[in-house]
Amino acid sequence: MAVKIRLRRLGAKKAPFYRVVVADSRYPRNGRFIEEIGTYDPTKDPAAVNIDGDKAKQWIKNGAQPTDTVKALLKKNGIIE
Repeated sequence: MAVKIRLRRLGAKKAPFYRVVVADSRYPRNGRFIEEIGTYDPTKDPAAVNIDGDKAKQWIKNGAQPTDTVKALLKKNGIIE
């Protein structure tokens, strides 16, 4: 089972809001997920990012692969190098 840390899109058209979730890669973008570990709101200035660093590190240690966007968010917040 390939586990990914990725974004789940919420919000209205032209007003996106994302939740950072841990999900099986076979499920759809907004489908089932294992755990929610944070949020990302790109509409704010600056963008609001709230991610539980301990949970993210634990999932990565257990083999979860962050997507490119989530990896950039984690680096920006100093959770990973």
